[in-house]
Amino acid sequence: MEDRLVSPNISEEEQILEGSLRPHHLAEYIGQEKIKANLSILLEAARRRNESVDHILLYGPPGLGKTTLCNIIAAEMGVNLRTTSGPTIEHAGDLASILTSLEPGEVLFIDEIHRLPRAVEERLYSAMEDFAIDVMIGKGPGARSLRLSLPAFTVVGATTRVGSLTAPLRDRFGAIYRLEYYDTDALHQIVARSAHILRVKAQEDGIAEIAGRARGTPRIVNRLLKRVRDYAQVRADGIITREVARQALDAMEVDEIGLDQTDRNMLLTIIQKFNGGPVGLDTLAASTSEDTETIEDVYEPYLLQLGFIARTPRGRVAMRAAYEHLGITPSGGEGGLNLWTTS
Repeated sequence: MEDRLVSPNISEEEQILEGSLRPHHLAEYIGQEKIKANLSILLEAARRRNESVDHILLYGPPGLGKTTLCNIIAAEMGVNLRTTSGPTIEHAGDLASILTSLEPGEVLFIDEIHRLPRAVEERLYSAMEDFAIDVMIGKGPGARSLRLSLPAFTVVGATTRVGSLTAPLRDRFGAIYRLEYYDTDALHQIVARSAHILRVKAQEDGIAEIAGRARGTPRIVNRLLKRVRDYAQVRADGIITREVARQALDAMEVDEIGLDQTDRNMLLTIIQKFNGGPVGLDTLAASTSEDTETIEDVYEPYLLQLGFIARTPRGRVAMRAAYEHLGITPSGGEGGLNLWTTS
C-alpha cells in the first residue's frame, strides 16, 4: 500500500522535500560506513587519474539511500547526473538516445535496473564495456550496423532485487555495494540533522523514540519526524519530547519496533489462516490482497531482519519472535509453532 506511513517507497509529493534533506557530499552522509570508506577510495582514485568512475551497482531494500549515494557520486566527481529507470526504457532506441546525449564523465543513474527489457540490457553491455553502441541503419536486406563511439561515462544501477540481474550485466559493474538497514544510532543522527534543517524543536529522548520506530530506514525516519512534528504543533507545544513522539506514533499505529497494521495483518494471516506456515508466496499475496513483488520488496525484508518470518522451500513460516511480539503463545505443530492461542 503506497499510503503506509512506514512504506519505504517514496511518493511524488515527498520527492521535493526529501531532496532538501539529502546530503550532497560523502562527508555528510550518515551510516553505511563500509560503503563510504570503499567509495571514497574509488572516487579519489578516479579523480587523481582524471577518469570517469567505474560502473557501480547499489542494491538493498528501498529507502536506504541508493539514490542519495548516486547524487553524491556525481557531486563528488563534479559531473552532471542523468536519471532514468528500467521500466521507462522500453526499446533499444530509447537507450541509444540517452547514451548518445551523454557528456564525458557524466553519471547515468538507472533505478530498478533489474527491470530493463532484455533487448535493452543486451545493448547496454557494449556501452558499459567498450563505450560504444551499435545502431541499425535502414531496414530490410539493405540494413547495416553502425558502431558509434561514446564518451567515457559511469553507470550507477540501483536495485532491490540483485538476484534478478543477469550474470552478464552484473559482471560489468566494477563495484557492487549492498546497503544494510541502519542502526538506531545512525537513525538518531539523521533525525537530529533533519530536525535542524526543518527547524523542528526536538529533545534527545523524542529523537530517540522516532529513531527506534523507523525500521532501520532513513526515508521512513524522516517521514515519521514530519508527522510527529505536525502532532506536536497541534496537540502539544511544538516541542517533540519522548511522550509526544510516543503518543503521535501510537495514534498512527506504528508500534515500538516500527510495525504498522499492515505488517501485523500479514503476520496474523500466516499464523491464523495457515497455522504459522509454511504458506506459498502466491497464496499469501492472494490472502492479503497484495501483489507478490510488494510482499518480497517492501514487507518481507524488515520482517526477515527481525527474525519474525523465514523463507523456506515450502513457503513463508512465522517464527517464535513474531508470536511473542503479537502476544500469541505458540504450541505444537511443525517446529512447535503451528497451533496458536492468544495469551
